[in-house]
Order: sequence, then C-alpha cells, then structure tokens
Amino acid sequence: MSDTGLRILVVDDERAIRRYLRTSLTALGYEVLEAATGNEALQSAMTEHPDILILDLGLPDIDGVEVVRRIREWSNVPILILSVRDREDDKVVALDAGADDYLTKPFGIKELLARIRVAIRHRTPDQQDTVFEVEDLRVDLGKREVFVQGNRVALTPTEYDLIKVLVQHAGRVLTHNQLLRQVWGPAYENEAHLLRVNISNLRRKIEPNPDQPRYILTEPGVGYRLRED
Repeated sequence: MSDTGLRILVVDDERAIRRYLRTSLTALGYEVLEAATGNEALQSAMTEHPDILILDLGLPDIDGVEVVRRIREWSNVPILILSVRDREDDKVVALDAGADDYLTKPFGIKELLARIRVAIRHRTPDQQDTVFEVEDLRVDLGKREVFVQGNRVALTPTEYDLIKVLVQHAGRVLTHNQLLRQVWGPAYENEAHLLRVNISNLRRKIEPNPDQPRYILTEPGVGYRLRED
C-alpha cells in the first residue's frame, strides 16, 4: 500500500498535527520530515529533497501559498495542501500557484493516503504511451484513441487534448485556469465558457449519463477531476 522509503515533508505549525502525521505515515513505511514555518519548509525542501510536501496554508511567518510559489520557481515536487481554509477561492489560489491537490481539515487518514498516492504517481513526467482505464472508459495516449465499452469514440482535437490533460493528472483536481492554459494557452484564461462547452461535449460522448458524470467530476467553483479507481 505504501511507497516505502519515500520522504514526506510535513509543514504545519500545529505540533499535534505533525505528530499525528508522523506516527501514521511512518507506520506505513514513509520517512517523515517536519517543518513548523514557511522558512523552515523552504530550507528543508532545498536541502532534504523530499518526494512530496504536505503543506498547511496558515503558517506563522509566510503564507502557504507564497511557499508554493517560491518552491515552484525551482522544483516540481508534488505539493498537497492540508488546510482549514475551505473557501473555493482559497483552493483556486493555492492550486493556481502550483499545488497539486487540496484537502481540508478535519481529514481522514485514508483519504489523505489516497491523495498522497496520486501525487506520488505524478512525481515523474507522464509517459506518452499511457493507457488509462476506469470502468468502461479507456484512453490510449500512445494511439490517441478513446474507447467506451470497447467502442472507439470520435473526439475533436480540442476534446482529445482536454481528456489527455485530465488523464495525465488523473485523480487530481485541475482548476479552470490550469485547464484553459494547458489546452488553449495563457491567452484564454478568462474564456471559461470554452471549457464548459467542451467539458459538456466530452461528457456527452463518454459518460453513461452526462447529467450525473462518473468519470469527469466537477469540483464546484474550482475545476474538474478525472476519477480514478
């Protein structure tokens, strides 16, 4: 179940949270490092080279979003936000700054572990020959083909680019801006209607019931997540 030996940097000013995560994650074979401030986090990220960061936003010296921005200037290490801030705007800002995922407190350890496993899977560059499967949906990035119940689905180039990005980040929430940048380019970040229309069209082609999607899940006010088993 665990990625034994991987190093997790836990950044939180609450000693009880750090102790709880250290105990839970160490028992599963992870090596856990700790930081109580943003400056400690930046220093540890540079010197200890963790495989993933679990980062609180409400730090006493530097806001967690700024920590994300600074780390993203030189590193692609996965960053999972763990915060009491549950407003949509807070999630969007953190994810747009470069965080990989966002989990609000209080949290369940099983959900946290699932998010960690997703982030760890994406710590290396995506392979172009990836084949993604969940239930009756199959996406072959090498052949640029999409199948539902074994039948090939005809997608427009934009629809394919959209599902490709979702597959490459399967299990992770992508904000509206992130999807617009990656599929259409930076000049289209304010064209949210383009994203809504193409998501709707894509759902009609791959979902058993587009009104109750099973694959492309909506994160209200934030973005979309491609479901993983």
